[in-house]
Amino acid sequence: MGKTLVQNKKAHHDFTILETYEAGIVLKGSEIKSLRMGRGNLKDSFVRVIKGELWLLGSHISYLETVNSHFKPEEKAPRKLLMHRRQIDKLLGAVSTEGMTIVALSLYLNDKNRVKCQIALAKGKNLHDKRETLKRKEADLEARRAMRQY
Repeated sequence: MGKTLVQNKKAHHDFTILETYEAGIVLKGSEIKSLRMGRGNLKDSFVRVIKGELWLLGSHISYLETVNSHFKPEEKAPRKLLMHRRQIDKLLGAVSTEGMTIVALSLYLNDKNRVKCQIALAKGKNLHDKRETLKRKEADLEARRAMRQY
C-alpha cells in the first residue's frame, strides 16, 4: 500500500473487520486532483452490490475551484469500484447470507500512482463491544506509558 489519501477512522470503531480487499475506483480527473490535496471524506460511506457491480455510496470528494463550472462532478455521487467477478460474488454471498456489510476503509495511491480503495468485509459492533474495545485500548496505552517511565 502506497500513500494514503483518505481514511475512514470510524470504520474500525463501528465494525469488526474480518477481511480486506483492494478495489480500483472510477474517478474523473478533477476528483483525483482533489484527493491528492486531501479533500475527501469516507466517514459515512458504504459499499453495495447493485446489478453485479460494486458501488461506493456516501463518500464525499470536494471539487476544486480551478475546475470549469460545467465540468464540476457531483461531490456525493456514487462511484463504481472495480474488482474481479469471483471476488464480487464472494462478497455478495457473505453479505446476503451472514448479515455482514462492506465498508470502505481508505483511498490510497498504489505503486503505479493509481487510486485504489481498500474495502473490508465487516460485522457491526454492539455498544458493549465498542466499550470493550475502548477499555482495551486505554489499558494498552497506560501499560505503554508505565513502561516508558521505567
